[in-house]
Amino acid sequence: MRLAAIDIGTNSVHMIVVRVRPDLSFEVVDREKEMVRLGAGGLDGRRLAPTAVTAAYETLARFKRLAQTHEVDEILATATSAVREAENGGDFVATVRRELGIRVRIISGKEEARLIHLAAAYAAGVGGNASVVVDIGGGSVEITYGTAARMQIGESFKVGVIRLTERFVTSDPLSSADEEKMVRHIRRQTAGHIKALVRRGFHRVIGTSGTIQALSVLASERLRDGGDLRNRRIPAKAFGRVRRQLTSLRLEERLALPGLDPRRADVTVAGAVLLDTLLESLGAEALTLCDFALREGLILDYIKKNGAHIRTVERYPDVRRRSVIELAERCRYVVPHAQQVARTALALFDATQPDHQLGADAREWLEFAALLHDIGAHISYERHHKHSQYLIQHGDLRGFDPDEIQLMGLVARYHRQSPPKKSHADFAVLPPTRRQAVRVLGALLRLAEGLDRSHAQVVEDMETERTETDLLVRLRTSSDPELELWAANRHAAPLAKVLNRPIRFEAAPCNTKFTRSKLVRNRMPVRSSA
Repeated sequence: MRLAAIDIGTNSVHMIVVRVRPDLSFEVVDREKEMVRLGAGGLDGRRLAPTAVTAAYETLARFKRLAQTHEVDEILATATSAVREAENGGDFVATVRRELGIRVRIISGKEEARLIHLAAAYAAGVGGNASVVVDIGGGSVEITYGTAARMQIGESFKVGVIRLTERFVTSDPLSSADEEKMVRHIRRQTAGHIKALVRRGFHRVIGTSGTIQALSVLASERLRDGGDLRNRRIPAKAFGRVRRQLTSLRLEERLALPGLDPRRADVTVAGAVLLDTLLESLGAEALTLCDFALREGLILDYIKKNGAHIRTVERYPDVRRRSVIELAERCRYVVPHAQQVARTALALFDATQPDHQLGADAREWLEFAALLHDIGAHISYERHHKHSQYLIQHGDLRGFDPDEIQLMGLVARYHRQSPPKKSHADFAVLPPTRRQAVRVLGALLRLAEGLDRSHAQVVEDMETERTETDLLVRLRTSSDPELELWAANRHAAPLAKVLNRPIRFEAAPCNTKFTRSKLVRNRMPVRSSA
């Protein structure tokens, strides 16, 4: 099933097209946006300007044609602040339905806040940790509080960037007096709500919307160089610097700023003042970026109301694991082999932990990299380790920091062919601690891959003995392990190097008992859910 979700906002019109998978998760297959400024001059009960209405109508017509090329089953469309406040908002919605056949639902600020929270909490992997979500639009700002399960508190405030710009920005650059008036207005509108959130306490603050993403690009050099916005943490003080910079510049100077969309240059000043004021009021140390917003919330809400999302979450309640499995399935991974390699890699990780001393985060990265290590094979076997790295880094994984995704991609890359080298650009840019983690995890994955060289899962159990001189790995097998022993001996050297300990292998049938001394047992059941 394919769905399109359209968000008709005050500043922009956005659309995403998604494919709902058999397991009732979804992936975005297309997205588009157009900045039409529908709310310019039409807020606070005034009429939508004819030029803006025409631009919005033409945009929706194009979006409908695009959705039809994807053969969508249904178009979900909502309109927010500009349309719900305008005198002729109802006429606009009626025309769109009559002429284009798109049923637009005008939603309240409260409903807008709920859908935004649903999307941001899902994408950011909030889980049970109560978090604050901030979405800055052209006409309104939504500030919510809650977990992934539900929004507990949510409000919409009429302090969007177009509204603030029209009311308070009377000079260029912005005068100190106008800035002070704007700040006082923002605080009057939001103070009671924010104080309630601060009293409750929260895990983190998540920011979504084009305005926040635009300000984040200015706040981070890594984002200006094309870095991934998703789940990036930006220190709050960086937005203070951006605010001071933008309020000191004239429009032509802002237009010259690298990374700033020229179409936002006129409203970005108000956006910077607004975001910095909100973060300061919340006492936030950082802002976590999120690329899911109202349109994704529409999709999630549709799925949830049809029982779809609930079943997906029950199968993989953790957004990170769910995202990994979804990527693996999209790439047609071989489930028995991937799961066997993951189990073996984790057993080796646990057995060698006293030597490498990596923690629980690294153990999880190893498991996910193992599940995804062969996904590049459906592109080309010869370079599938590099294709796997690319697919991991560009596979829309959710709930991970960009640095974690980069690391998992490198670990998957190094399961075969060359081990990590400083001449490899992606590896060289990592800090020393992360480079060492990649060396260890890549070596563990390489050996685990060798121990299922036949792809027949002949290794059913494993025991390890750490002596003063080496690491002895004893394998219990269901059939002849000749290929596994051959591959293991070929690929053990990188792990032996990082552990500074030679590795030996022994194998025996499952019903054979080994002579034990001081053993660290690591059982790998034949069947296991990923």
